[in-house]
Amino acid sequence: MRVAATTAVVAGTAGAVSHHQQQKYAGQEAAAQQQQDMAYQQGVADAQAQQQQAAPQYAPPPPPPAAAPAAPDLTAQLQQLAQLHTAGVLSDEEFAQAKQKLLAG
Repeated sequence: MRVAATTAVVAGTAGAVSHHQQQKYAGQEAAAQQQQDMAYQQGVADAQAQQQQAAPQYAPPPPPPAAAPAAPDLTAQLQQLAQLHTAGVLSDEEFAQAKQKLLAG
């Protein structure tokens, strides 16, 4: 009976040690996996930061220049002068000078 009791104690101890070692190795594997995950995440973050730095930063285009005021239509201006001349506001000389000035540019 002593042999059986000794064998049971040895077997129980061996089982406890084996269980402890399995837990220890599982903890080590989990820690190693966590370190790999953290290294991977850091690598991804570094790659994204590097990609953002390498991407050219474009400034928005400047607004288009303000449209120049439309040049008055030469024909319309000549007609206006003719109306003023017809209405008697401009004399023949004034009309001729104003017309010459418009045509000269």
